[in-house]
Formats: sequence, structure tokens, C-alpha cells
Amino acid sequence: GIIPVLYKAPVRGQGVEMPQLIFLPHHELCPEGKVVSVEPGISICDAALEQGIEIEHACEKSCACTTCHVHIREGFMALPEADELEEDFLDMAWGVDPDSRLSCQLVADDVDLVVEIPKYTINMVSEKH
Repeated sequence: GIIPVLYKAPVRGQGVEMPQLIFLPHHELCPEGKVVSVEPGISICDAALEQGIEIEHACEKSCACTTCHVHIREGFMALPEADELEEDFLDMAWGVDPDSRLSCQLVADDVDLVVEIPKYTINMVSEKH
């Protein structure tokens, strides 16, 4: 039979580990924060949605709005640069900073990422004013 083994974090370099997305606590979407292992190739937005973290995605993830804007607090330097279209939308996002990306355009690779979901999106800001 199969003997259950206590979960042990995979050791880097064994080729079996999947990248982890570490979602920092967000007052509404994931108050406790969440750490998830993901298959490389999935977008950060899709990974969050699969985990019940309801990141807004008003344009249905087609890089036509800013509602899925996130901050990559760790791992940012390992990411491919944003293309011009994504950069144009980031210019319009609420609370944008140098670590900002659109989560629908950002695909998990083999690097762990620390993801912070902004407190507001442009939709929420426009609805509240």
C-alpha cells in the first residue's frame, strides 16, 4: 500500500515543485491571505479565481481594463516585462506603483510570487465618488 507522508515543502531544484503564489491578506477577497501552488502557464487572475479569490476582471481577462491590477511584492524582477498594451492600462489603474501588473496578463512560471491585491480597483473608486 501507499504510506501517507507528512507534507514537506519540496526542495528547490528537484524538478517537482510547482510555483507558489502567495496572496497577501485583502480585507474582502482573502482576509487570511492564501498560499497556492499553481501549474506553470496559468494566469495569476485565473489562479486566484480558482482559489475563490474573486479578483475583478471586467474585460473577461482580455487586457482591456485595469480591474485585475495587482502588485507583485516579491518575484517581480523574474517576470517578463509588460507589453505596451498592458503598460497603457496600468497607467490608468488606481494605486499603481512600480510593482504593478495586470493579473490576467501575468502567467505563473517557475518563480514564487508574492501578490498583493490593491484595496480598490478603478471600478470601485468610480462607483464610490
